Amino acid sequence: MKKLIALLGLACMLSFCVSSVAFAQGQNQTSGKEQVATENDVNQIEETPADEAPVEEEVGLHQQLKIKFIEGGPMWMAPILICFIIGLAVAFEKIIYLNLASTNTKKLLIKLETTLNESGIEAAKEVCRKTRGPVASIFFEGLDRYDSGLDIVEKSVVSYGSVQTGLLEKGLSWISLFIAIGPMLGFLGTVVGMIQAFDAIQIAGDINPTLVAGGMKVALITTVGGLIVALVLQVFYNYILSKIDSIVGDMEDASISLIDMLMDYSNKK
Repeated sequence: MKKLIALLGLACMLSFCVSSVAFAQGQNQTSGKEQVATENDVNQIEETPADEAPVEEEVGLHQQLKIKFIEGGPMWMAPILICFIIGLAVAFEKIIYLNLASTNTKKLLIKLETTLNESGIEAAKEVCRKTRGPVASIFFEGLDRYDSGLDIVEKSVVSYGSVQTGLLEKGLSWISLFIAIGPMLGFLGTVVGMIQAFDAIQIAGDINPTLVAGGMKVALITTVGGLIVALVLQVFYNYILSKIDSIVGDMEDASISLIDMLMDYSNKK
């Protein structure tokens, strides 16, 4: 899974770099064509009727994002983009893991109780072995220690439940880290942009909106980029937390049901 995350991040970065290079080349070609066609454009403007307004070409969302990325400065936008890509990769990996860990607990309990009453402990352990998810793993640990007594079964279920909870929460610290780093990088770009704006004012000796606009644009774009990263990752983080809480709740309810099931099985014997 770590290789999958690394490959996903590398592919995203390469695709973005290639598209940015293509965009820069396209702009160079466009500027060259505009210089060659200056005289023809002047003649066409003179022949164009007054009531006809020039038509502006619509820019797609992908092109707009690339333009803003370049205007914000690759030096400050690239770390924000890397945090976003890695954070999304970790979040998607965690969501896939949690979906695979989710099981139909009620169906498993019915099947386990039927197998336990008909075929005994070993057959019930085989059912748990063939079922994926933390609930089935906890059931297997409890059934495996049935001969040691119900007190040992209960302790093993509680201990192994804590282990499974730790596995479910593994990786959340990385997502929270990227949620915190994204806005910090954006604010860092904001401070640097403001410094550039004041430097331009100091060199010029006068407050000129044209001089200040460049630094202010870097400041605003990096801030927006960092906030977008934090907002998107926060949504995934809260979804993952709710999914973990749901699985942990199922584990606790299922553990109580398992102890009751084993007590009834012992009384029947």
